[in-house]
Amino acid sequence: MTINFNKMNGLIPAIIQDASTLNVLMLGFMNEAAYQKTIESKKVTFWSRSRQCLWTKGETSGNYLHVVDIKNDCDHDTLLIKVHPDGPTCHKGTDTCWAEENHYNPILFLSELQNFIDKRHQEMPEGSYTTSLFNKGVNRMAQKVGEEALETVIEATAGTDEKMIYEASDMLYHLIVLLTSKGLRIEDVALELLKRHNPDWDKARRVAKSKGEID
Repeated sequence: MTINFNKMNGLIPAIIQDASTLNVLMLGFMNEAAYQKTIESKKVTFWSRSRQCLWTKGETSGNYLHVVDIKNDCDHDTLLIKVHPDGPTCHKGTDTCWAEENHYNPILFLSELQNFIDKRHQEMPEGSYTTSLFNKGVNRMAQKVGEEALETVIEATAGTDEKMIYEASDMLYHLIVLLTSKGLRIEDVALELLKRHNPDWDKARRVAKSKGEID
């Protein structure tokens, strides 16, 4: 990786991002020695501008930042470092240096699940339930979505919240499998919902329908 340390008198900014939650945790500065120590130790090390020395984040508090991935920007003078933090990042005890909570948003798992199902579709490993669904074809996959949707409705009207969540999870999983079989992703559904969230969406749809552009 080529890094330009010359633009800021030997320093470059390093943006620290939680690899799981994708939240930005802090911003620090590195010189070449700090970068090399980060690579070697797999723990983020900065150059302290106030103390004029190297410091590994967490060497006092124990809240190390374990490196997962490092990316350079287009100008080769700013790093994005994804990490797994051991604890709060800020020296004031907060999760981030902006006093924000660093919690994982479970909605992000939908993309992880989509990627997992995509991999199943590509590799089709034997013994996998997902593989068996793909092998049974679109009609059976669509039927499973309908069955799980009905189970969700039943639990919503005559069951418990816990069982409804269980059945809704089954429905969503089978929907992602069906989408994958059609070359689509759950993000395509999210994008459609995003379009509909626009206050002008329904107006534009009515205009298009009046022109015969859609049924």
